[in-house]
Amino acid sequence: MTQTTRHPLRHADADRAKAENVPDTPQTRAPAYRLAFTDDDFMCRDDLRPVRLQLELLKPELGLDAHGVKSTIVLFGGARIPAPDDKHKARTKTLADLSHFYDEAREFARLMTLKSNETNGQENVIVTGGGPGVMEAGNRGAVDAGGHSVGLNIVLPFEQAPNTYVTPELCFNFHYFAIRKMHFLMRARAICVFPGGFGTLDELFETLTLIQTGRMSRVPFLLFGRAFWEKIVNWEALADAGTISEIDLELFRFVETAAEAMEMIEHWPLENTKREVVPGRNVADGE
Repeated sequence: MTQTTRHPLRHADADRAKAENVPDTPQTRAPAYRLAFTDDDFMCRDDLRPVRLQLELLKPELGLDAHGVKSTIVLFGGARIPAPDDKHKARTKTLADLSHFYDEAREFARLMTLKSNETNGQENVIVTGGGPGVMEAGNRGAVDAGGHSVGLNIVLPFEQAPNTYVTPELCFNFHYFAIRKMHFLMRARAICVFPGGFGTLDELFETLTLIQTGRMSRVPFLLFGRAFWEKIVNWEALADAGTISEIDLELFRFVETAAEAMEMIEHWPLENTKREVVPGRNVADGE
């Protein structure tokens, strides 16, 4: 005889139904009588923030585990970069000129998803922020390859429905930026950063800091578009000033095309381990 396990969600649903199917009295109408996990006013109290943080970490984790997603390829990049067919709508000439990176992101995601499909979609799954621009291109490329992809959306005052190419079962929504960032990196096997604005820069530097300080393995870290990134950031000046070490400039590489990125990830020159020391910050030397 096989033993059946009661599904915890159905168990909770049954409890909720019982709690709702009660006589209508002043006591049962009172907010205090509501089950805690069904009481939105209670769950949204400031005191419950630690619980909400935990739930926001746990829900996508369980969802990704349920779909067998073991490793991801992260695409960061600007929401404002248009598809080439729409570049005439771009607000600036520079944005219009950057539109070719939409196609590169789409092609890169297609190629990587073909590779992911060889593992039944468990390894090297494309993950984006779920929005427009480069993010849309990444999810769209996965669809081109007949695979699935992840979208990690964030609640913003002016946005937004997820782009229509995210796999619905792998489309998650976040309130807390910090938890969203954790989910970008917890399974990351490579980081690909396309031109973008404040959000992209935030994600780029936070991830580089984790790698630089040994909190994260030295995974392939690719910046698409050398001309853009060298114009935006004076990398050499940071090293010359001593605020980073010269060797830190080796933590990332510039690429221009999807094919070049695939080749670089395949033959990444750095060992995929965490740093044990941070160059230039030797405590014994008083630095």
